[in-house]
Amino acid sequence: MQSERGFEYGVKHIISPTSGSVRDVLLSILQLSSDEIEFLIHLGSIYLNHSRIHENVSVSSGDYLRVHTKPRRFPKGNIIFTNCTFFENEHFVVVNKPSGIPVHGSVDNIRENLQSYMEEALAQKLYVTHRLDVPTNGLIVYAKTVEFQTAFNKLLIAREIKKIYRAKIEGEAPAAKILKHYMEPSPRAPKVVSHEAKEKWQECVLEILEVKKQDSYTELRIHLHTGRTHQIRAQLGYEKSPIIGDHAYGAEKRWDEERIELTACELEFTNPLTGERHHFKI
Repeated sequence: MQSERGFEYGVKHIISPTSGSVRDVLLSILQLSSDEIEFLIHLGSIYLNHSRIHENVSVSSGDYLRVHTKPRRFPKGNIIFTNCTFFENEHFVVVNKPSGIPVHGSVDNIRENLQSYMEEALAQKLYVTHRLDVPTNGLIVYAKTVEFQTAFNKLLIAREIKKIYRAKIEGEAPAAKILKHYMEPSPRAPKVVSHEAKEKWQECVLEILEVKKQDSYTELRIHLHTGRTHQIRAQLGYEKSPIIGDHAYGAEKRWDEERIELTACELEFTNPLTGERHHFKI
């Protein structure tokens, strides 16, 4: 049994007609080779009764399988991830994230992401503390311990982490001021924002610190006060000042790869475990 929507997006919803291994059951149903199925298992693209599987496990007749047959891919390319380490101590590592790579695993691919690549490069388990969008580059913190992850997340909630971004925009050049919008609470993108406060819509606040006009673009230095998904992109797009390359929010499409001219260029916070003040800048 498979949904029409599943076919459209490469997601197959299957009630197993027989018992056997996942690979054998899917070989009998899908037009995929044994190697292709094994690769999907490796990527974490297959779920059994709503739980992701990591090996060729056994299934029973009537079990529910969800197979992401077209997972989004984020291969390493030519990036040397050991060179992406910007700072490291016993509690955390600051990574200079390249554009085009997700911060962590996704529903259809748990292997190809910055967290996994940095864990391999450092031979160290890492924990996500905050996020950057796939096309955004710049500084991001991974915790080395659950203790630091928990403490850092409390700083985020209390807005005690200063995050500065550099954005190159096309279109109208805004004034240096505080921008406040409200974002619709939807998992879909592009995100919808409005100046009008609405029930359950999330407040989005950023401060434009500097505006530098160049010949073909304007560069903004932005202090992000709230950390909503796609926040800077959505707010600037709404103000008719989209980030260069950010086609989803009204800019001209410039590149085939997922890349926009948005850089997380500064991070400043006090280590909640040691009291040491840190300021990182690129």
